[in-house]
Amino acid sequence: MDKPKIKLNILGLSYSQTQSGAYALVLAEEEGERRIPIIIGAVEAQSIAIKLEGLEPPRPLTHDLFLNFARAFKIDIIEVVIYKLEEGIFYSELVCLYNDEIVRIDSRTSDAVSLALRFNCPIYTYEDILQKAGIVLDFGDQDEPTPEASKKSSGKTSPGPRSPLADKTMQELKDMLNDAVEKENYEKASEIRDEIKRRKK
Repeated sequence: MDKPKIKLNILGLSYSQTQSGAYALVLAEEEGERRIPIIIGAVEAQSIAIKLEGLEPPRPLTHDLFLNFARAFKIDIIEVVIYKLEEGIFYSELVCLYNDEIVRIDSRTSDAVSLALRFNCPIYTYEDILQKAGIVLDFGDQDEPTPEASKKSSGKTSPGPRSPLADKTMQELKDMLNDAVEKENYEKASEIRDEIKRRKK
C-alpha cells in the first residue's frame, strides 16, 4: 500500500456508552483534531490500560508473552497499520521485521494497539478511514460533554456516591496498589492509580 499514512496517538480508554461490558479505545490523529473511537472488550482494554498506567504485572500477560517470544527470535514490530474499516469493524496489521525482511501479520485492532505499546512502535491509518470513522470532539459544547470531561466533573460538581478510596491515606493507597497488582486485579489497580494521580494534581 502506497497511500499516505496518518499517525495516530492513543488518547485514552473509557466505558462504552453503547455496549455493556465493553470499552471505547480512542485514537487521535497526531496532526489534526479527528478522533477514532473503537469498541473493544474488557480483557483487551485491561491489557492496554496496564501499559498506559505503567503497571508491572508479576507474571507476563498474553501481549507481554508475545513481546518476549518475538524478542527471543529477533522479530520486531516496526509499525501497526489500521488499513480497513468494513461494517463497523476495523482491520489492522502488524508490520514486522524479521531477517531484514518485512512481514505483515493480520491482527485485531485491540491486540495491535496493545502490542504497539509494548514494542514502542507507531500506529497509522489512512485518510479514507478517518473520513469514515473520525469525529471531532467539541469541547465547547456543554450539552454533550465528552467522556473525559464527564469523568473529570464526576465527584466534583455532582453529589454522586463517594469513592471508598477517598478516605485512604496516600501510603494506604500505595500499599493497596501493590497488593492489587500482586493479585493481578488490574481493574482495581487502575482505580487506585487514578485516585493517586488525582491527589498529586
